[in-house]
Amino acid sequence: MLRRLLLTSALTLMALPALARENYALLIGASTYPGLDEKYWLKGPANDVKLVQTWLTTEAPVPFAPGNVAVLADGVEGAQAPTLAAIREQMAALADKVQPGDFVYLHFSGHGTQAPAADPESELDGLDELFLPTDIGPWSNEVSAVENGLVDDEIGQMIDALRGKGANVWAVFDSCHSGTVTRGAPDGDEEVRTRQLPPEALGLSADAMEVTTRSLEDPRAQPEAPVDALNDADGTGSFVAFYAAQTNEVTPEKNLPKGKPGRIPQGVFTYTLFEVLAEYPQATYGQIGQEVLRKYATKSLARSTPMFEGDLDQVAFAGTKGARVAQWAATRSDDSFTIPAGSLHGLAPGDVLAVMASAADATEAALGYVALETVDTFTATAKPVVQDGKSLPGELPKGLMLRKIGTDLDFSLTVALPEAGSAPADALAAAMQALTEAAGPRISFVPAGAPEADLRLAVLPGSPRPDAIWVLPETGLAEDLATTPSVSTADKDAATLGATLADTLGAMAKAMNLMKMAGAVGADGLDVSVEMLTGPDKNNLAPMPASGVPRLIPEDQVHVLAQNHMDIPVDVNVLYIGADWSISHWFSGRLQPGDTLKKGLFKISDAVLGQERMVVVMTPAAPQSPVEDLSFLAQDSLDMTREVPKGGLRSALTEAGFGQTTRAAMALDEGEGDSGPGPAILQLELRTVPAP
Repeated sequence: MLRRLLLTSALTLMALPALARENYALLIGASTYPGLDEKYWLKGPANDVKLVQTWLTTEAPVPFAPGNVAVLADGVEGAQAPTLAAIREQMAALADKVQPGDFVYLHFSGHGTQAPAADPESELDGLDELFLPTDIGPWSNEVSAVENGLVDDEIGQMIDALRGKGANVWAVFDSCHSGTVTRGAPDGDEEVRTRQLPPEALGLSADAMEVTTRSLEDPRAQPEAPVDALNDADGTGSFVAFYAAQTNEVTPEKNLPKGKPGRIPQGVFTYTLFEVLAEYPQATYGQIGQEVLRKYATKSLARSTPMFEGDLDQVAFAGTKGARVAQWAATRSDDSFTIPAGSLHGLAPGDVLAVMASAADATEAALGYVALETVDTFTATAKPVVQDGKSLPGELPKGLMLRKIGTDLDFSLTVALPEAGSAPADALAAAMQALTEAAGPRISFVPAGAPEADLRLAVLPGSPRPDAIWVLPETGLAEDLATTPSVSTADKDAATLGATLADTLGAMAKAMNLMKMAGAVGADGLDVSVEMLTGPDKNNLAPMPASGVPRLIPEDQVHVLAQNHMDIPVDVNVLYIGADWSISHWFSGRLQPGDTLKKGLFKISDAVLGQERMVVVMTPAAPQSPVEDLSFLAQDSLDMTREVPKGGLRSALTEAGFGQTTRAAMALDEGEGDSGPGPAILQLELRTVPAP
């Protein structure tokens, strides 16, 4: 694009249009590695790149000209191979062409690994993180490096070169660098792979990987990001980075969308991220990250915890903020309609959409309705249906929109049984009648390997509990067994085993369903400001960031500060979903118009640490009505190693938990003050970590 240098009068400056920014992308997908055993080759990166390329050039909220989207990927027709030289060349070309205000999107899909750092003092763990181009070779003791490996420090320098020209950069890394994982259960496709290359595959010995880890001085600080981009001088562009996993975790690829015909290998992180972008393209980076985390939790996608860094309050792609996309321009052909939205946008065959004359019309003014017949990743077709007594008229205006008219929440849970042939699996088979009766109709069981499963039961012979039934995510990968639920079998008869496993699955389903509901309702329905505060005591509180994932340590207090800016009363409930699948109810009260609520809620205990979630439910209230109290949603913690208590099994194993709920948090002695259209639900992901 022609760029003009305007050195004329102020009048001329006012008369001419502002300089247009350019949007660039470099998409890197490394799948096949000739220097490695084929068992380490991947299948998903090429598909990741195709997905991202299509979305950027057809749906992104800012325009990406096809010529501005460069692709380095093996398995993509016409693309150059993602070698180290090619990556360096493309990054240098970008740095040469970008101008102040331009935007650059970078996507890395492929293997990652760790190797001894060239400068151990520069890394907290003494290790460099590497992204692996397709032409990597083994570790070389002579030069202390992986041949053709792309080291995190060099990636940071490449990004700094872009930022130094004034370009804003968003980098997404769908690779991992460390961690261990075991294939615990089949997923039906037998295509689940992790994007982490073990150091021994590169010829690195255990002795070479022995390093002295320097601990963080402040455990509340965010973990070290795999890539540093340090150029923060005046005039430099912004930098936001999304990582599929922390440096001690793995991230998987598998056939997606789950259970759908024609599914193909994709990075779980890439696919989930672009599901969120397809539904919410004008959100802030923080909102996008929170929604990715919620999808990971509600869909049980993986145990890894994606990381997000940078100014997460910015709108993605340096664009303008907007609402979720729930309607699309329709193309009509005879009695069929086509829209540029599909499974990536949360649509499925059978969904009913309203036919609108214009995007601004109220849903009640729908001309009629259609039902989706075919749904691909980016497109869907529909046929007219009669709904609510209304048929679509024969004559229709131009410019039709098809609008999603509701969110059907699926509160069911599909669980794949373990593979047969082991004593624990035989014990479960004998307990199936008791299990299905105790689980109820919302939990269904399918054979081992069924692709539609949400959770997978497995027997892990090499684990600390070889007699147990383990509950794994839908990938079937067993990662941190200390936080993975399991139910012993040798100490239970069939009735007890069935009841105990049903209770475990029911508790997990209840917590997952609460997060599903929160995601469907969203936080924008009411004009109520909510801020969560945390600190070591009530006199030293600071706001938790609404974006990112704050870290809390035992004894940290959590308080809520809320204000009702509307002219109607609003009921507020605060719930807390612990890493142990507990649900705590910490507050219910009413905010009259103009009221402010400031209240201490709880402090973190050291009993259970890990991934946690705050849920603040706000509902409009009628005057003189009872305050809505959601304490019935509370449930006790889930014992990760369910065995028969010495005093006998509890008399009732029910979905709801009762009694004091102080698993992942403990109640404060007292609050710091009294509390003062559609519901709104605010969610905040956080991590609880050990104290120093």
